[in-house]
Amino acid sequence: MVKKSVLKIVTAAALAVGTTLSAFAADPIKIGSVLSVTGPAAFLGDPELKTLQLYIEKINKEGGVLGRQLQLVHYDDGSDAGKANGFAKRLLDDDKVDIIVGGSTTGSTMSMVPLVEKAEVPFISLAGAVVIVEPVKKWVFKTPHTDRMASEKVFDDMKKRGLTKIALFAETSGFGMSGKKETEALAGKMGITLVATETYGPKDTDMTPQLTKIKNTAGVQAIFVFGFGQGPAVVNKSYKQLGLTLPLYHAHGVASEEFIKLSGPAAEGVRLPAAALLVADKLAANDPQKPVTTAYRKAYNDRYKEDVSTFGGHAYDGLMIAVDAFKRAGSTDKAKVRDAIEATKGYIGTGGKVNMSATDHMGLDQTSFLVLEIKNGDWVLVK
Repeated sequence: MVKKSVLKIVTAAALAVGTTLSAFAADPIKIGSVLSVTGPAAFLGDPELKTLQLYIEKINKEGGVLGRQLQLVHYDDGSDAGKANGFAKRLLDDDKVDIIVGGSTTGSTMSMVPLVEKAEVPFISLAGAVVIVEPVKKWVFKTPHTDRMASEKVFDDMKKRGLTKIALFAETSGFGMSGKKETEALAGKMGITLVATETYGPKDTDMTPQLTKIKNTAGVQAIFVFGFGQGPAVVNKSYKQLGLTLPLYHAHGVASEEFIKLSGPAAEGVRLPAAALLVADKLAANDPQKPVTTAYRKAYNDRYKEDVSTFGGHAYDGLMIAVDAFKRAGSTDKAKVRDAIEATKGYIGTGGKVNMSATDHMGLDQTSFLVLEIKNGDWVLVK
């Protein structure tokens, strides 16, 4: 009898060990990502990659998802949409990823969209243009506010200040051109007149010719810049050099501490729409975003000794929405995960409260978008 009891105990222990080993040996859940870690859009891609690496490591230490580890498979497109397309093919065909989080830019994202739609793999973009989710594409979602929302927020603030005649200065990137299109379409509807429109290239190092034209245009009351990366900082410096005093606005493509550093004193007085992450410490104690934004900010600062940006926040939200979808789907079945992402309700992230639906693959509204001003080298919430 003793021998039989011992045998049962040994057998039970062996089964338990085997089950544990099987859990550890299970194939990882593959998170694919194509990000602009280098090139003109590194401003976006660098904090996005760091955020994904930080939180995937954290999630794995806590036991993973569905009893499986997460594996990040990422490529750097160098801010080149053509390369993004090639890397997306690799993620889908060779790496067999379960989901894609990223691209960084609108151009890279849109070059990937036809591939993910054909492959039927969920894709959460970190880019800003409204074209990514309008019209709705079955397998495509995004985390940042759209360019149209940025224009609406800026125009609302301008009108409160009695500014209705503006100059639009747009970058010739995918984000800038989409922003230009949305701004032009929205202006008349909101009682705004565009009295001048200029463009600049992402790699331009001097914006004085275009700004001089704006300066010499009669009736201009404010300037609205639509771009991302280093270009908008160059705009600020050229604006300062020309002695311009018109109110200066930017879109949300520059919402990071790095923008202030690149601009130096020329950033003073600039206004832009942004998510709450940049003013996490200034949020009310009962604001539902405060615990999320302050925790992310601390974790990122502790790990990288760098200031946060809303772009890293977009990656955080994209990853957490994906993880939550895997859990609710109870598997990595791509159709079930896609449906779970679309059914996301009440997610509180760095970008705001997300409520997605079959007709809204972003899920944010204007209440999660704030107007900030740069004063004394810091972000101040405009009431």
